Amino acid sequence: MNDREDRVEVRVHGAASLPTLIYLPGLHGDWTLIGGFRKAVAGQARFVELTYPRTLTWSLEDYAAGIEEALRENGITKGWLIGESYGSQLAWPLASRKRMRIQGIVLAGGFASHPTRWFVRAGAYVCGGLPLSLLTRVLFGYSRVARFRFLNNPETLKAIHEFVARRTELDRQAAKHRLNLIAANDPGELVRELDVPVFGLAGMFDPIVPWFFVRRWLQRHCASLREYRVIPRADHNVLSTAYKESAKQILSWVSGV
Repeated sequence: MNDREDRVEVRVHGAASLPTLIYLPGLHGDWTLIGGFRKAVAGQARFVELTYPRTLTWSLEDYAAGIEEALRENGITKGWLIGESYGSQLAWPLASRKRMRIQGIVLAGGFASHPTRWFVRAGAYVCGGLPLSLLTRVLFGYSRVARFRFLNNPETLKAIHEFVARRTELDRQAAKHRLNLIAANDPGELVRELDVPVFGLAGMFDPIVPWFFVRRWLQRHCASLREYRVIPRADHNVLSTAYKESAKQILSWVSGV
């Protein structure tokens, strides 16, 4: 994991004296969708953004080790983990390894085991067989719909356009690999033994990770779960589509622990 192409990138915003929020991005693997949230927490938290390498070989443990190494190089040894969707799968091993001081975990459209693994496997199959040109057209179609949905939300629109523009063939392959990691992962034992405060945040309209299944499982099996909130009008990318509400809620949880 010493190859420069297999390294986690880090960007840090804000003073070290502020509470530290460490953003673990979703399947897309970078910070292109988090600009509105970053702006919303400015001056109230030190916001640490990660971009994953486009690796096709790393395990979830490799990801956790790579993240720890990159954070340590930037002088970050403690903070809150914000696991967005796929990023939640990295929060569990990061907390269980105990190499960092994890002060809390926020699942943003996140989960333990995915509640519909067949859907994840189907997504990996489609992602693996879909040409990049077609995938790009699909994403551009989504961005056109987003223009109407987020007409009064310029930060979200800007992030969506940047997200579409950055997609590459290796991104597609890396996404398929991450989907396969999700489908094979069962962190139930780690979650049950966790002694770190856990909070859940989801958008009401989320067909990708149905929040009602996730919340029910966490309430039954995660003794560290403190609160689970669903934000109306938001979707799976709750940190982007409801960045003001998400920031306010997360900062409230951080200040209350």
